[in-house]
Amino acid sequence: MIVPVNLGSHSYSIVVEPGALATVGERLRALGVGRRAALVTDAGILRLHGGAVAAGLERAGFTVTVIEVPEGETAKTLAVAEHCWDRLLAAGLDRTSTVLGLGGGAVGDLAGFVAATYMRGMNFVTLPTTILAQVDAAIGGKTAIDHPKAKNLIGAFHQPRLVVVDPAVARTLPDRDFRSGLAEIVKHGIVLERRYFEEVERDAARLLARELDVLDRVIGGSCRLKASVIERDPEEKSELRFALNYGHTIGHALEAATGYARWTHGEAVSLGIVAEARLASRLGLADAATAARQERLLAAVGLPVRAGGLDVEAALTAITHDKKARDGRVPFVLAPRLGEFRVVYDVPPAEVRAVIGELAAATR
Repeated sequence: MIVPVNLGSHSYSIVVEPGALATVGERLRALGVGRRAALVTDAGILRLHGGAVAAGLERAGFTVTVIEVPEGETAKTLAVAEHCWDRLLAAGLDRTSTVLGLGGGAVGDLAGFVAATYMRGMNFVTLPTTILAQVDAAIGGKTAIDHPKAKNLIGAFHQPRLVVVDPAVARTLPDRDFRSGLAEIVKHGIVLERRYFEEVERDAARLLARELDVLDRVIGGSCRLKASVIERDPEEKSELRFALNYGHTIGHALEAATGYARWTHGEAVSLGIVAEARLASRLGLADAATAARQERLLAAVGLPVRAGGLDVEAALTAITHDKKARDGRVPFVLAPRLGEFRVVYDVPPAEVRAVIGELAAATR
């Protein structure tokens, strides 16, 4: 599947195809870029997938510099970015050259930031290797490194020239990482397209079993839906892009309240979806059956729907620090019906406390 992202002079394609990582070289050559490239990745991903990517690039005539970076969020620092700039300079890369980010969302964020800032901008290709990155982080041009006081505080919008998604890579992920990425897939169905939600609902068991044809179709569908949002709102200037924050207002608060140690991002988003679905029901914006259906699908794909022992007050405090707040007002993305969303401000704190309290009341 080829998903076009139509952004005028910044348009690009998302390639979703089993085995696609081996084709990166020929696809990049077709873009007519310079023949020097840097592959930014961590040691674990380099062992698993770096060989196929580097070999394909070299077959296509590229000179490849491999830059290893730390795994996960520890890569998203100014010091690591500076190391990457130094390596690009030493290898003679210029504005016609290409940085390729091979890995999860953190590697993609870092590599994109390096590409956006080196010589005021160079070509960037993202090669996401986690479901979370394939359907979310790799699409949309958001690049960043972390600041000691906040994640993703220093960054830029820098659209990639190409996104290559290989669904077969998802079959190599540890179980927890695999399931974590499914939260974003479920989210897309809830707020963007009822038919897609029903497809995931129908194929939940096969998806969890990592059947390749289902992975290919479902991941491709999620890429299509996110691309449709990016096309209409590439720099988060309208409420449309808020749809992608469904489950994240409470989910981010749960992560912060537990020091980012108890749940993966996808697990926290799953819990956030449960709470925000119940919030819509309590506010009279959605019926209880809609909330229950979302919760059932999350549970069916192995994601948590309860958060026993959570400190409710700590989570509430974290919500007040939400970076999407405007003049102290925190927006909540709620789903009146499957396939629709609505942004709601001034939600009564008592209602938010109630739904977080329900999450904390039991374990699952």
